Amino acid sequence: MGGFFGAVCKTDAIPDVFFGTDYHSHLGTKRAGLAAFDPEIGLQRSIHNIQNSPFRTKFEDVFEEMKGRSAIGVISDQDPQPLLIYSRHGTYAIALVGAVNNADELIRRYLSETGGHFNAQTGGQVNTVELIAALINLKDSMAEGIRYAQTAIDGSASILLLRDNGNLIAARDYYGRIPVLIGKGEQGYCASFESFAYKKLGYEDEKELGPGEVVELTADSLTVLCPPQPKKKICSFLWSYYGYSTSAYEGVNVELMRYRNGEIMAAADAADGLLEGIDYIGGVPDSGTPHAIGYANRCKIPFARPFIKYTPTWPRSFTPTSQKQRNRVAKMKQIPVHELIQDKSLLFVDDSIVRGTQLKETVDFLYDNGAKEVHMRSACPPIMYNCKYLNFSRSNDPMELIARRTIVALEGEEGLQHIEEYSDRSTERGRKLREAICKKFHFASLEFQTLEGIINAIGLPADCLCTYCWNGKED
Repeated sequence: MGGFFGAVCKTDAIPDVFFGTDYHSHLGTKRAGLAAFDPEIGLQRSIHNIQNSPFRTKFEDVFEEMKGRSAIGVISDQDPQPLLIYSRHGTYAIALVGAVNNADELIRRYLSETGGHFNAQTGGQVNTVELIAALINLKDSMAEGIRYAQTAIDGSASILLLRDNGNLIAARDYYGRIPVLIGKGEQGYCASFESFAYKKLGYEDEKELGPGEVVELTADSLTVLCPPQPKKKICSFLWSYYGYSTSAYEGVNVELMRYRNGEIMAAADAADGLLEGIDYIGGVPDSGTPHAIGYANRCKIPFARPFIKYTPTWPRSFTPTSQKQRNRVAKMKQIPVHELIQDKSLLFVDDSIVRGTQLKETVDFLYDNGAKEVHMRSACPPIMYNCKYLNFSRSNDPMELIARRTIVALEGEEGLQHIEEYSDRSTERGRKLREAICKKFHFASLEFQTLEGIINAIGLPADCLCTYCWNGKED
């Protein structure tokens, strides 16, 4: 995934951008970067690998190394960024959150039509951020160039740009699949993916950009360069999983949505008589926990934490490069509370079930520690399609998705013509999908939130939400 934070202030912007960017660390684990502008020094930039060290550790010297009243920062799971670009629009720093599926086509077209060139990374790949900058620079103004780049790509691109006059330009992706929010404080303005990041720094809500909207910020002003376009498709997974619990998007708080989501699932399970004999409700930490709290509150079964993650020395389960080692680290983090596991029937709610690899390890761990039964609930519908709009849970092979792989195992490729039935718990195909996954992962039972349920939990109109990963619908 990824996230960014930028600020333009009447005083030093580096502290705000340092902490504001750090508050986006839950959105990416590979790289991070900062850029700043000072009239005497000009643009400065620093990029670090954060796979084995947190952002704060890698950038702790930034207060001595950088200077400026405007700056941007980015957490990224993509190419190194921000980049410094020398162009017809002057020199600027640019950062990106999104995904470009047609990059090869755009690169070929750019090279043939302009005779230009790109820097090549190891392996000959072109940095996606540089490609976006090249598209912007084709037009006579930055606003026109940003709008052109956003409409030329297949995917999404939210952009944060720091100009060599110290101004910031913030642009939300064309269909608003991820949020870009503007905060205002006594010393200036900021732009952020996460609202809580700037509220902790003394800014207040000023504006949530609309789909495709582009604004320019100074310490004293906000100017709309491109108005929002009418169609919005914000990612539903923001609330289900990767959004931070204290944030709100489109006015909907993440934590409260997850409570409602759990309540809706519990009501459905109670109506179907699926709660008999359950001793405790638990959440697969951390993002499954609020869904489980809502579930437990609704069904009146005690909420408990039968195992705790040990995070002081194991903060990330996906740090090692091999899947085998990632699984081992995940297992090492899980510390059981035997009194809550031994001879107990446990029902866990997870935020989603994507590949299921680590979830199987968790369930085996619970049985190894004496659990009588382990029931599993997914806080979202079965994931049937790889996301094509963000670099979140993306894969070149859709058969890595456990729901899709199970369908093919049950019925071959023909089964993929009946995905809607497989998602529905009330159909024969839906029951077979759940039974097959239960058998593979040793669940006593399995159920998924419905598409209608998660939309109701979010509370926004269905046509404003992107649900592509569940139903494959792009409109």
